[in-house]
Amino acid sequence: MFAVTCTRTDSDNPLAGLTLGERPEPKVPDGWTTVTVKAAALNHHDLWTLKGVGIRQDRLPIVLGCDAAGVDEEGNEVIVHSVIGTPVNGDETLDPRRSLLSEKYDGTFADKVAVPRGNLVPKPGALSFEEAACLPTAWLTAYRMLFDKAGLEPGSTVLVQGAGGGVATALIALGRAGGYRVWATSRSEDKRARALDVGADQVFPPGARLPERVDAVMETVGEATWDHSLKSLRPGGRIVVSGATSGAVPPADLNRVFFLQLSVVGTTMGTRDQLGRLATFLEQTGVRPIVDRTVPLTRADEGFAALHQGDVFGKIVFTGSAGG
Repeated sequence: MFAVTCTRTDSDNPLAGLTLGERPEPKVPDGWTTVTVKAAALNHHDLWTLKGVGIRQDRLPIVLGCDAAGVDEEGNEVIVHSVIGTPVNGDETLDPRRSLLSEKYDGTFADKVAVPRGNLVPKPGALSFEEAACLPTAWLTAYRMLFDKAGLEPGSTVLVQGAGGGVATALIALGRAGGYRVWATSRSEDKRARALDVGADQVFPPGARLPERVDAVMETVGEATWDHSLKSLRPGGRIVVSGATSGAVPPADLNRVFFLQLSVVGTTMGTRDQLGRLATFLEQTGVRPIVDRTVPLTRADEGFAALHQGDVFGKIVFTGSAGG
């Protein structure tokens, strides 16, 4: 089968370890099944793997990709939940031994992927394979941030840092559909304009003084925006953190945190049940993932290059060579 594989890691030149070509069909352990991939979405996680972050060298070569939608062995249209773990209090993301597809097990950038049977979620007919493939990582992370971890009611004001990335774009679209007032920041004037089109009420350059303090900040950027995130919160407000692409060790400013009684909440991915509810939410509201571009899996290197250069708004989706 055709697959996109990480064959070696290089922190300075991550694309050097990207290999496109034939791979053996996946082995299927007991309790697992295979999905014929129709579409798969690219994430920063895939670039981090190529840089050597979060991957053991003895796992290489490994097929990349966390996200996919396709057809199972019974012919059902499905979405793949990419967290491999045992639920702790009903939550797979709390399992300390959990992994994502493409960390311990081969990922979704292939004609077929093997997954536990319990990791399959029915794909609503209203969603295309390309749209559904965007959900398991970026959109599920955003859904959990907004509707589980933020602790907000509709009408609250949310600041999304770094509009343009997959999670940030999902936060804007989902927040608007959920009844929040969504503000967003970006260094790019073009991405700020596009954030308004997606559903942001107001947009600002990074670090800008806001008209008022917000109820919550959705933070995926890290060091570059952390100070602004803290200063943007109302007393008692909350930062929900799911990533730190610009660095993970900003000054904490603990005086501000305790004096204003701020909360900092971490989250990662989401559960299989939340993925199912996310799919239903999109079906019911008409909200759809923003697809920056669709690229054949056989030209996946073009998508990786665009993501590496930051030339993206929304998601890059690969259509499988098995059809999409």
